[in-house]
Amino acid sequence: MPEGHTLHRLAQLHQKRYGGAAVRVGSPQGRFAASAALLDGSVLRRAEAHGKHLFHFHGPDRVVHVHLGLYGTFTESELPMDEPRGQVRMRIVGDTHGTDLRGPTACELLTDAEVEALRDRLGPDPLRADADPDRAWQRISRSRTSIAALLLDQKVLAGAGNVYRAEVLFRHGIPPRTPGRDLGRERWDLVWSDLVELMAAGVRAGRIDTVRPEHEPEATGRAPRQDRHGGEVYVYRRAGQPCLVCGTEVATADLVGRKLYWCPSCQAA
Repeated sequence: MPEGHTLHRLAQLHQKRYGGAAVRVGSPQGRFAASAALLDGSVLRRAEAHGKHLFHFHGPDRVVHVHLGLYGTFTESELPMDEPRGQVRMRIVGDTHGTDLRGPTACELLTDAEVEALRDRLGPDPLRADADPDRAWQRISRSRTSIAALLLDQKVLAGAGNVYRAEVLFRHGIPPRTPGRDLGRERWDLVWSDLVELMAAGVRAGRIDTVRPEHEPEATGRAPRQDRHGGEVYVYRRAGQPCLVCGTEVATADLVGRKLYWCPSCQAA
């Protein structure tokens, strides 16, 4: 599933290409046809993201909400666009570019009140200027649940996924099964600040890089990572390989239905 930086990149791209101008909106697949007809020809006033949710604001009570889920994708192209291929839920056409949305978990037209209700259910997003890390801390500091599980709970923290979860815990030497209430406020502040920087870098680069300069391939002489996700990471999807810092074999386990990765030495209890 795309992590939050991907949705913020999409919001920036859609704002740049379509924001402030009238757009054509259609639903070749038909499942979004009634809503698309209401939006067709309207001005896309702004695009923004909160966590893993994308919003297109077309006017009062006309907000397109998209959640990509596991299989959703946007494909972009210059005009003229080809005929739709596959199950295109929503097509947006501007002055110079168009975009097709396929396979999302959600693509729906919401009112302003419904958008606010949805956002109220989400935790703070490290990539948003209006984020309040205290909201997340209030839940974390009272919880017996592991910090690894809490970081993936979108009601606690919006936008971070399995990669950022594993990497930020490694970078701060935090055992992933530490109960939230045992983390400590100072450590939480460091984790939050690091997520803000790492995820903002992900927006700029379009990939997740978490390795500090002294551990990059150029500095250590090791081979660059070969993975479809791209980017240099410490522990994510490196189970059985040596830790880039201490050489201990990276461990893995299942936690709340997701793979957890950590270094037993660098993140010792």
